[in-house]
Amino acid sequence: MAPQHAPRICPLCEATCGLTLTIDGTRVTRARGDRDDVFSRGFICPKGASFGELDADPDRLTAPLVRGEDGTLREAGWEEAFDLVAARLRPMIEAYGPDCVGAVLGNPNVHTMAGQLYPPLLLAALGTRNVFTASTLDQMPKHVSSGLLFGDPFAIPVPDLDHTGHLLLLGANPLESNGSLCTAPDFPGKLKALRARGGTLTVVDPRRTRTARLADRHLAIRPGTDALLLAAVAHVLFEEKLTDLGRLTDLVDGVAEVREATAGFTPEAVASACDLDAGEIRTIARELAAAPTAAVYGRVGSCTVEHGTLTSWLVDVLNILTGNLDRPGGALFPLSATDRPPRKPGPGKGFALGRWTSRVGGHPEAKSELPLAALAEEMETPGEGQIRAVVAVAANPVLSAPDGDRLDRALAGLEFMVSVDPYLNETSRHADVILPPPPPSRSAHFDFAFNGFAVRNQVRYSPAAIPLEEGRPDESEILARLVLAAAGTPGASPEVVDEGVIDRTLATAVADPRSPVHGRDPRELSTHLTGLTGPERRLDLMLRLGPYGAGFAPNAEDAPDESADRESAAPLPPQGLTLARLLAHPHGIDLGPLRPRLPALLKTRSGRIELFPAPLAADLPRLRAALAARPAALVLVGRRHLRSNNSWMHNVPALTGGSNRCTLQIHPADAARLGIEDGVRVRITADGGAVEAPAEITDAVRTGVVSLPHGWGHDRPGTRTTVASARPGVNVNQLLDGSRLDPLSGTAVLNGFPVTLTPLTGDRVPARTAHL
Repeated sequence: MAPQHAPRICPLCEATCGLTLTIDGTRVTRARGDRDDVFSRGFICPKGASFGELDADPDRLTAPLVRGEDGTLREAGWEEAFDLVAARLRPMIEAYGPDCVGAVLGNPNVHTMAGQLYPPLLLAALGTRNVFTASTLDQMPKHVSSGLLFGDPFAIPVPDLDHTGHLLLLGANPLESNGSLCTAPDFPGKLKALRARGGTLTVVDPRRTRTARLADRHLAIRPGTDALLLAAVAHVLFEEKLTDLGRLTDLVDGVAEVREATAGFTPEAVASACDLDAGEIRTIARELAAAPTAAVYGRVGSCTVEHGTLTSWLVDVLNILTGNLDRPGGALFPLSATDRPPRKPGPGKGFALGRWTSRVGGHPEAKSELPLAALAEEMETPGEGQIRAVVAVAANPVLSAPDGDRLDRALAGLEFMVSVDPYLNETSRHADVILPPPPPSRSAHFDFAFNGFAVRNQVRYSPAAIPLEEGRPDESEILARLVLAAAGTPGASPEVVDEGVIDRTLATAVADPRSPVHGRDPRELSTHLTGLTGPERRLDLMLRLGPYGAGFAPNAEDAPDESADRESAAPLPPQGLTLARLLAHPHGIDLGPLRPRLPALLKTRSGRIELFPAPLAADLPRLRAALAARPAALVLVGRRHLRSNNSWMHNVPALTGGSNRCTLQIHPADAARLGIEDGVRVRITADGGAVEAPAEITDAVRTGVVSLPHGWGHDRPGTRTTVASARPGVNVNQLLDGSRLDPLSGTAVLNGFPVTLTPLTGDRVPARTAHL
C-alpha cells in the first residue's frame, strides 16, 4: 500500500504551522511544511519536523496505569481505571467538600482540541476553588492587565507584524520560541520582512539572542527592570508632548493620572537601575512616537519578573499613548472564528481581582486561579479545605513550578491523585490512576486558544490522520468520562457531556434577542449540526454562532468557496462558516488581516479603556522603590530553545543534544572574576536551594547575568522517559522556594532573581560537548 498524505496543524508550539504528514500504515514517517496552508505557507521548525518521532515515542503510555495495593503502578483496562476514579474521587468531595481537590492544568492543554473543550466542564463538576494552571508560570500578568484595561482578560492585542513599521520587543525571543501570545508562523521571516521594508526592530533582552542579533538596536537591560524602562518611555512621551491617541482620544480614561504617575520615572532616574543610557531611552521614546506605525510587544521574560503585571500594563499604555492600539500596523485584537460575535458598545461586567484568596498563604485569585507556587502548601497544611486529592491534566509542576522537591513530597502524601498524561513523568508518577491520551496523529485538532492571538484571522481544522486502535478512547472521551466521574454520574455515556453543552448553548442563544437564532426551537437547530463526534458538533455550533457564521441559515452547509486571500477581507458569503465548509478546505480558510475592534470589544464597567485602574495604581509605589534598590551582583534568567517547549519534548532524540543543552551561560568577565572556567561544573545557589550545571562561557549573556534553561531535571526515580532520563539536566525552578511572586497576578518570579555561584574544582565537563 502506497504511503498516504494528510494535512495537520502542528500542536507543538504556539505558531500552529500547517504540516503535511506522510503516513505508512499506522505510522507517521515524515512531516514537512504544508505549502498550501493559508496561514503558515510551508514554514516548519525542528519541532514540527519531529512530529512522527514524538508521535511514535515508545515511552508513551498506551493503556492506563493504576496503583495496586503494594503501592506500585501496573497496567490496567480502561473500565477498571475509570471505576477506580469514580470510587475514590466523588466520595472524597462529598466527605470533605469540593476544595479538597486541587485541579492542575498544564501548558499542553492549549495545544489540543480536547484540552480546551473539557477542562472548564471538569472544573465545574469538581466545584473547587483550588485551581492551578501554567498561566501563573507564564502569561497571567498579561491576562490581568488586559482584564483591568479592557474588561476582558483574553482581550490581548498582538503586533500587526505584517504591516508595522516599528517593533519594540521586550523579554521575547521569537526566533527560538516561535512566538507566544502572538500566533505567527514564520516569526523570523516576518521580522526579516519588517527590516526589508525599512522598518525598525528594537530588542530589549539581557541576552544577545538570535532575535537580538537580527535587531537594529539591542538593549541589554538588567533583568527585571522592564517596567522602569517602559515607565521612563511613557514619561518622555508626556514630557516632550509626543502623545497622540488618535481615534482613541475620546475612548480612554485615566491619561492625566498616568502622566502624573510616571512623572518621577525620568530616563535619568531609571538609567542606573536598568543599566541603560538615559539618552538611549529618550531615543526609543522619540522613535516610537515618530514611526508611522509601531507596536510594543512583551512576553515571558517581561512577565515572569517581580513587576510582571506593571510591565504588561505599560506595554499597552505605550501602544495607547502613541495611537497604535487597535490600529493597522500597531497592536490589534484578533477575531477568531469561535469568538463571540461583536457586541454593541457600552458598559460591561468588568474584571475583578482577589474575589477569594488561598487558604494558607492568602494569595488572591486571578482569573479564577491561584498561584501554582502555592500548591504545595495547600497540600501540606492540615485543616478544613486542605487539598487531599489532585486531578492533573497534562501538567508536570514538579519540573515547571518553584521548589519541585517540596511538591514532590507533598504529592506523595496525597490520599488520591489522577493524572491525564501520555508519560510516566516526574509528576504523574505520584498518581493512583494515569489516563494516557493517544498520540497527536490519532487526535483531531482545532486551535481555540491560539486563533485568538493570531496575527491574521484564519480558521483551520485537522481531523485525526490515523484511526484509533480498537477499544482505545480518544482524549475527548477520556476527559468527558473524567467529568462524569467528578460529577458523580460515572455510568452515563460520555456523549451526554457534549450534548449537554450543546443544549445549554442553544437554549441561551435562542433566548438572546441579539442572536441570529433568537426565538427558534433549540431542538430543531441541533438536528442541523454536523460532525461525527461530540467535539465536532460543538465546533460546528461555535462556528455557526461565531462572528463569521450565519447562525443556522438555509444551505449553510453548502456555502461556496470564498477562501482566497483577501487583503481587503471581504466578509464571508451570507451562508457563513460551518464545520462542513471547513472540512471542505483542509488547508484552512483565510479570514483576512486584523482590523480595529474598539469600542465593541470593551467590557469594562465604563465601556471605555480604563488606563489607570486602581490595582495597578496601588502597585506603583513598589516600582518606585525599585529605583533606589541596590541590584544583586548576579541574577539568573531562563532561556528558550527552538527544539524544546517547557518539559515535554526532552524525550525525542531529534530534539535533544546539539545546542539544546542544560548549561549555565556566564559572561567571560563574570567567569574570570569568579574563577570559573568553561566546562567546569558550578553550584548555583538561591532562595530554594542549589543545583549544579556545567559552565558555558559566552558573551551572548551580559555581565551580572547567568542563564539556565527551563524544563530540565529528568533525574527522579520512577519515571519512564528513556531519552530524557539519559540527559536529565537540572531543574532551574528548584532554585526558587515559591516566595517570589508578582503580587497582582500570583505569577512566580522565574527571571531576574539573585544567585551565587561556586565553581566545583576538579569537576570539569566540556560544556560544548557535554549532555546532562
